[in-house]
Amino acid sequence: MRRDVELLISLHIPELRVGTLDSLLALSDDLLKASSVIEGVTHKVRRQIEELDRTSGIEAGTLSVEGVPIDSYITRFTWDEAKYPVMTPLREVVDTIHESVSKLEDDLKVRVAEYSNVKTQLSTISRKQAGSMAVRELSTLVKSEDVISSEHLTTLLVVVSKYSQKEWITSYETLSDFVVPRSSKKLHEDNEYALYTVVVFRRVADTFKTAARERSFQVREYEHDPEGRQKREEEIENLMKDQENLRNNLQQWCYASYGEVFSSWMHVCVIRLFTESILRYGLPPAFLAAVLAPSIKNEKKIRAVLENLSGGGNSAFWKSDDDPGMIGLIGGDTEVHPYVSLTINLNG
Repeated sequence: MRRDVELLISLHIPELRVGTLDSLLALSDDLLKASSVIEGVTHKVRRQIEELDRTSGIEAGTLSVEGVPIDSYITRFTWDEAKYPVMTPLREVVDTIHESVSKLEDDLKVRVAEYSNVKTQLSTISRKQAGSMAVRELSTLVKSEDVISSEHLTTLLVVVSKYSQKEWITSYETLSDFVVPRSSKKLHEDNEYALYTVVVFRRVADTFKTAARERSFQVREYEHDPEGRQKREEEIENLMKDQENLRNNLQQWCYASYGEVFSSWMHVCVIRLFTESILRYGLPPAFLAAVLAPSIKNEKKIRAVLENLSGGGNSAFWKSDDDPGMIGLIGGDTEVHPYVSLTINLNG
């Protein structure tokens, strides 16, 4: 093994059903599209796993195919004859793989949507509870003993600027008639505002609210409901349980599905290698397939060696800009080489 190459392993490609050259040529373009779609789904599942691992705070698991780590799966790849019999027409195999991956992608969208919906509901509740006093949910701050409600009396909740509290204390009894003296009590204070109660006669409640607004005191609309508060707390608890269950289920599903979709991608890559090699070199199939993992700094050097081995002095022919058909022949790759080359990017 050359020192420039970190990995060089022979890749076994089975004797797949060739069909006609015309059918292979027609399949070549579709293979590029299918491979691109399946690769995209593979990375989408992987990114979802990474996000779930971060939010759960647990150590990331190992990505694998049926328990085999991805790197080992690539280097030890064997064609899944049970799923894709080698005598099945290649078009049918590709369509089967594409359909299977599309179903996985749809399932992923549904599961992520369910999880995101619960996260959004909890986030909305959290913002209401953690926002400023002017907008936050007040039920968690107000107890039953803080509220007086009778036929003639009612308790109003007033948001006062942190720096206007002295003004409130000295003026609230004069904002309207029929304000219960010394009835104001501070319930909570944050960095900007303080929350006060005041007891007034019901018949002057609207008058008091208007006068309070004129003095820049905000009267919050609030109806004390002990049972409703308990229901909201139960709702939050249930949402948190749902979020945990959905996250765990989604995480497990993603780990299992990543292996399935990566295996599908690998099989499509093998079909591409097989198809492009026949279109390049003709029948019968006689070519060597290998997995190479060069370091980034040595990739150009390795490609130069491969060009010498594959094309020798004719390598310039494969780089000709005057023959656009050459690009179609290799499946749309932006770089043309005198050998068939596919890149598997595990972190796209």
